[in-house]
Amino acid sequence: MVDPLDRAARADGGKTIAALAARFRNLDIAEEAFAEACARAVTAWAAEPPRDPAAWLYRVAERVALDRVRQTNVRATATLPGPEPDPTPEELMLDASPIPDERLKLIFTCCHPAIHPEARAALTLRLVCGLSTEEIARAFLTAEPTLAQRLVRAKRKIADAGIGFDIPGPAAWPERVAAVLSTIEVAYAHAHADGAGTGRHADYATEMLAITATLARMMPEEADVHALAATVRFAEARRPARVDAGGVMVPLSEQDPARWDAALIAEGRHYFVAAVRIGARRPRVIAALIHAEWCARTSLAEPPPWRNILTIYDALLSVRDDAITRLNRAVALAEVMGYEAALEEVDALDLPGLAQFLPYHATRAGLLYRLGLKEAARDAYDTALALDPGDAERRWLERRRAEVS
Repeated sequence: MVDPLDRAARADGGKTIAALAARFRNLDIAEEAFAEACARAVTAWAAEPPRDPAAWLYRVAERVALDRVRQTNVRATATLPGPEPDPTPEELMLDASPIPDERLKLIFTCCHPAIHPEARAALTLRLVCGLSTEEIARAFLTAEPTLAQRLVRAKRKIADAGIGFDIPGPAAWPERVAAVLSTIEVAYAHAHADGAGTGRHADYATEMLAITATLARMMPEEADVHALAATVRFAEARRPARVDAGGVMVPLSEQDPARWDAALIAEGRHYFVAAVRIGARRPRVIAALIHAEWCARTSLAEPPPWRNILTIYDALLSVRDDAITRLNRAVALAEVMGYEAALEEVDALDLPGLAQFLPYHATRAGLLYRLGLKEAARDAYDTALALDPGDAERRWLERRRAEVS
């Protein structure tokens, strides 16, 4: 059974910190107040958790933050009022939805051009989405200590420069949109990696559908925005078929298209058409085409479109050549050109952060297994399993690991 405090902190921590930061315009106060609220909850919830744990945490954190602000603003000799008492269940029932979702505002704040480009998305993922420093470092294939230093410098920059916590006007959006989209991509990737939708980041999937729709309305002539909105919808449309009756992940090529969400696919096509009209050669537009190609499949009787997928990945490499694109391309390459050619591509990847990147080890394990290199395949599966996969993914990896044996 999941602890109520742990569940609330994981599911609503980012939203709460975003709301506190927007109100008090101080990232450190927001984080510290939320941490204090969680600490108080350990005692206050010992007998019975509140009816709405997230609302309780927000209200307590809000009062802690107010107290911190008062202490900062009054003279040292002044007599400070005592902190307000923690909310009772009756008080919370009178305020059904006390947490304003200020995430999009904070995303734009953290993506300010004054902040170093390498820190913008990372800072947002830490504060808004509640990802740990370790998770963010893995996503960006960066050493954890290096990323931690970037986060500290970025928060200091926001404080020292007096950067506002409101969404800037349209004139400022273009210079921030790349970092905003990178943030959304990584946040959604964490939700997507959890096929069963039972992990700590499961809520991001629904939230990113809403956020990308909002961005598309804000920036109707931005190809990358529409492309990402399409990608999220194509990917989410496939969620109903991603896990079998036993809770095991189903690879994309083996999913039954009849179980996919036709309405979401239609929405995705709408955004994709707009993206192609605006900028067909943009990297995110080409990446969205990969998802569109898969979602064009209507039945398991149709062979997987591996050759088309490989062609699209080759086009993507011409405009965005990175380790993640090459790793994903290797999966299609294996089906078209053979497992040995794909393994050569994977082993040629040279980036220190890949050592902590679960898909790298899972892909490599599958290729080694198919080439009959069982001992190496077992080691690769063990490494992947040690990197904390989602429940459905873990079961699939364990099944494959058992098949090797």
